[in-house]
Amino acid sequence: MMDIIDAIGKTPFVELKKLSPKGIRIFAKLEGQNVGGSGSVKDRIAKYMIKKAEEEGKLKEGSTIIEATSGNTGIALAMIGKRKGYRVKIVIPDNASRERIELLRLYGAEVIFTEGEKGVNHAIEVARKIAENEGYFMPDQFSNPYNPLAHYETTGKEILDELGDIKVDALICGLGTGGTIMGVGKRLREVFPDMLIIGVEPYPGDPIPGLRNLDEGFIPSILDLGFITRRVYVSSRESYSSLKELLDKEGIFAGLSSGAVIHEALKLALEMGEGNIVVILPDGGWKYLSLGIEIWTKGRPRRVEEGP
Repeated sequence: MMDIIDAIGKTPFVELKKLSPKGIRIFAKLEGQNVGGSGSVKDRIAKYMIKKAEEEGKLKEGSTIIEATSGNTGIALAMIGKRKGYRVKIVIPDNASRERIELLRLYGAEVIFTEGEKGVNHAIEVARKIAENEGYFMPDQFSNPYNPLAHYETTGKEILDELGDIKVDALICGLGTGGTIMGVGKRLREVFPDMLIIGVEPYPGDPIPGLRNLDEGFIPSILDLGFITRRVYVSSRESYSSLKELLDKEGIFAGLSSGAVIHEALKLALEMGEGNIVVILPDGGWKYLSLGIEIWTKGRPRRVEEGP
């Protein structure tokens, strides 16, 4: 019988029949159904990074895991770390949603806050400085090769198994660490070499939780921009509007970065006219409820005070 860590992955892969325009089939991988603590795509990489670190002797009994995150990776590491007996410290911007912060604490992680307006990039700097001390292990999801490998070996394979003989014309993923788009993209392109790979990011100064504008910080070492067909920008308002459409038409309650991916999928569908599009929806919407119900009922954000 498997335990909770073994159960990570194998998430639903569904067709968005009511959302897809005529001539287009949009298929979505619902990573919000992961069971590894964060209920997100990050459960997969946390499992892989910890497992490989143990096998390589980088993570030992008594070690402390430290990581910088906007939320989901930290939650996944906290859950798996607790399950395996490691202390976990998470460096996170102080404007993360209350649900994320509270869940980190429930899993026993020590939460270290950084200035929210400085974003995840500053949190990474702080975490790396702490990781210089003896007894710490930092997975560093932005440079860890086991991040994309997790998606190559699991997420991408699961999608191909579900597709059968259906051809994929385009893959759309949000850009954060780059692990999802690289891992899934490489696995699918082995079968569909002409497939478009589109990375979605927010406009500068218009944040969407879970996504990064690459021009505002560093480019993760695991991300090969030459592998991606196209980078596109989506506004927070467009993301929220598409979330509402996804909820109204398909009954899928997804997280904020999923809205950006759906917006681009619908835009690309009009450009293509016909074909098949695969999208990755990174997490569910429940961790963002404190940001205001207007996001899901009216398709627009409101100004809120966030924090612990």
